[in-house]
Amino acid sequence: LGLDETISALRPDRLASLELRLQSQEEELTLVKSALADALRRLSLYDQTPPGIGVKAEEPNALGMPHSPLGLAQPASAPDILGAGPSQDSSEPPHDCEAAAPLQGSANGSQPSESQLHREEMLSPEPPSEGSSSNSATASPVPAVHALKEGLSIKMFLRGRPITMYIPSGISHYEELRAELPAEHLQLDWVYGYRGRDSRSNLYVLASGELVYFIACVVVLYHIQHRSQRHYLRHTDCVRCLAVHPDRVRVATGQTAGVDKDGKPLQPFVHIWDSSTLLTLQQIGLGSFERGVGSLAFSTADQGAYLCVVDDSNEHMLSVWDCARGTKQAEIKSTNESVFTVEFNPQDSSNFITSGKSHVYFWTWSGSTLSKKQGIFGKYKKPKFIQCFLFDANGDVLTGDSEGNILTWARTAADIRTLGKGAKETYQIGRQTRAHEGSIFSLCLRRDGSVLSGGGKDRRLVHWSPSLALLQEVEIPEQFGAVRTIVEGPGAELLVGTTRNALLRGSLAAGFTPIIQGHTDELWGLATHPSQSLFLTCGHDRQVCMWDSGEHTAAWSLTLEETGLCADFHPSGRVVAVGLNTGRWLVLDTETRQVLSGGSDGNEQLSVVRYSPDGEFLAIGSHDNFIYIYSVGEGERKYSRFGRCTGHSSFITHLDWSKDSKFIMSNSGDYEILYWDVAGGCKLLRNRFESRDREWASYTCVLGFHVFGEGWAPWGVGGEGDPRASTRGLGNTLEVLGGVVFQWQSPPLTPLPCSLLQAPSHVYGGHGSHVTNVRFTNDDSHLVSLGGKDTSIFQWRVLGGSLPHSCSLSSASLSSQEAGGSSLPVGLDSSGTWTPASQAQPEGSLTSWH
Repeated sequence: LGLDETISALRPDRLASLELRLQSQEEELTLVKSALADALRRLSLYDQTPPGIGVKAEEPNALGMPHSPLGLAQPASAPDILGAGPSQDSSEPPHDCEAAAPLQGSANGSQPSESQLHREEMLSPEPPSEGSSSNSATASPVPAVHALKEGLSIKMFLRGRPITMYIPSGISHYEELRAELPAEHLQLDWVYGYRGRDSRSNLYVLASGELVYFIACVVVLYHIQHRSQRHYLRHTDCVRCLAVHPDRVRVATGQTAGVDKDGKPLQPFVHIWDSSTLLTLQQIGLGSFERGVGSLAFSTADQGAYLCVVDDSNEHMLSVWDCARGTKQAEIKSTNESVFTVEFNPQDSSNFITSGKSHVYFWTWSGSTLSKKQGIFGKYKKPKFIQCFLFDANGDVLTGDSEGNILTWARTAADIRTLGKGAKETYQIGRQTRAHEGSIFSLCLRRDGSVLSGGGKDRRLVHWSPSLALLQEVEIPEQFGAVRTIVEGPGAELLVGTTRNALLRGSLAAGFTPIIQGHTDELWGLATHPSQSLFLTCGHDRQVCMWDSGEHTAAWSLTLEETGLCADFHPSGRVVAVGLNTGRWLVLDTETRQVLSGGSDGNEQLSVVRYSPDGEFLAIGSHDNFIYIYSVGEGERKYSRFGRCTGHSSFITHLDWSKDSKFIMSNSGDYEILYWDVAGGCKLLRNRFESRDREWASYTCVLGFHVFGEGWAPWGVGGEGDPRASTRGLGNTLEVLGGVVFQWQSPPLTPLPCSLLQAPSHVYGGHGSHVTNVRFTNDDSHLVSLGGKDTSIFQWRVLGGSLPHSCSLSSASLSSQEAGGSSLPVGLDSSGTWTPASQAQPEGSLTSWH
């Protein structure tokens, strides 16, 4: 049994459950390590503290304000974060915390010493217990975020870990900061990729000439001649199946269940929508389906009046729906085995077929009654999987199975002994045709009555006569994978979807070329070219791909021996560094793809690589808790170890260079923010107060004063996930963040600084998994986001604001949000009411803040 069949047979909900459990266990281990490291630091500090230094009375700080921190379980505004402080007649600090007195020499507004700042952080109060805050009525049972103001800093607690962020000197009154929605907004411009690895019957040609297919939560309508895309964006979780109405205008799409922003299960549903206007015509099955919608089909003989749906529950409930009224006509438990596809008899809407693991069922529907007869294989070997079937011109049924055979099932007369006990007619195998080595993934009936079959293991596309005589065959190149689905285009043209998430266009005579390409496994690495409209991606499929954001094509791709997890372009744009999962890193020539240099630091995965703005250094952040610094020379071809930054107690997650290329700011897995003097020998800057006004060339760190209002308010309070990526653009005024709560993603678009919790934001949906990375293109006209496990790459156009952004005719895109008259994505609540994105954040969404 091949890998693709095994993956297809696994239940998506089971995989999702295991992934969530693994993620939870990894987070628990990280917190345990963090707590141990924190305890060791406190013990070390206690041992080094001279006798006689204790807690004294409260004194004014450098801003002339008393130390009066107030922990909030659910911060809502600047005044709440700051607190009112003690009353004028109060002579004692608040009862739930102690105030550390400044050491000698730091009073009257003088700059605090390094030892004082470190001691104040270690003596800071722990988060208040449940009910101790003034907002205890609305606090979560286990508060995840607490914000404190202690003179020069804002203190926030993440899962019990104190994080101190020093306020820049230009902000004298933090409580007067205001946040507004950004004038800029995002519009989905292009979607790279196609979900061919684990889905079937997912490619059709519409009456408009557009191809319709799906990936993540987006249904894509791609016009080949115009090289344009439109997008249907009304789904709240990953789309799993697709069917086109006989009029080739209306489309039905079903989605998986997923969870909402609070981790509660969402109910799957089917949408019937108009492909010309992108308007939803009918929502079907909300509250009726379990786990997700696995397959569906329109009836044909009655002009598409009914829709058959099979869900992903244990019993794979099969139901028939009236498309016009949205009402259920009949329902029955189909089988405990996986169901791959369903299709109506084109001559008779009262008959349809389902196939899947170890079965093919012939169904009869009458009123509210559904009955079935199982296909009997008799003298023929029963295959493990029946992946596809079709009705031929004679009314017979052809099935393609995991043994590589095409079986011809001929209709037989009714058996009078079984009248009233099942289907009135049945089918029996009349012929077996050996077609492929390994599974047959797709069968296609051509307009002339001939048949096309697509193989899995052998990657062959075979043309058969109506009598199944071999006419012609062609092999799909290995780089594109096996044939997943086949569709007829105009004339002799064929369109092929593959298991490596590519769409091919061509003919049996001339061969095939890709028109859509994508990654096939989880995505993490993303870098944008400093001067051209190019960006690079890498992931667990060991592919490094260079994309042209203007032409929407893959410029080139390279297969590595290991997994690529991070990347960054040199400021010259001539080379790009790629960090791997083994601790190795490579430097590639962006034109020739040649490996120019490389090295190895430890044996743990690398999470970030970043060139300094002057191009003289390369910083590499590793899961071994170190940052390695290399000097760059000889035209970016020679790399020499310059030093190593040592001090983090957990793996490095993000880092940024200062504009003068002398300092680094870094984040780690246990929520540390550290600063390093690279020019001074990779020294840890223990006096972090001195870095409060430093200018940074980039802001990819997700922890810090300038960005803490972005992701940690919506995700940190009661959430289970952390922001994964951040990026800055638009002349250093706009910020985008990516992250996840359970499986809800919200990368934000916000003007900097974004230093107020729960700052106003725009939310944009589409991704079906963690948004693992985000970057602006070189001219800030577009934003690129990665969908992690959904393998999708989204390119967003930045609209509005003070900067003009051009768009080419070839990249024109209309989304269903625009068609519906709203620039914001929408979500569907349990009552079936559409709500704006500020109230319902779809899985895999992007968020923008002011």
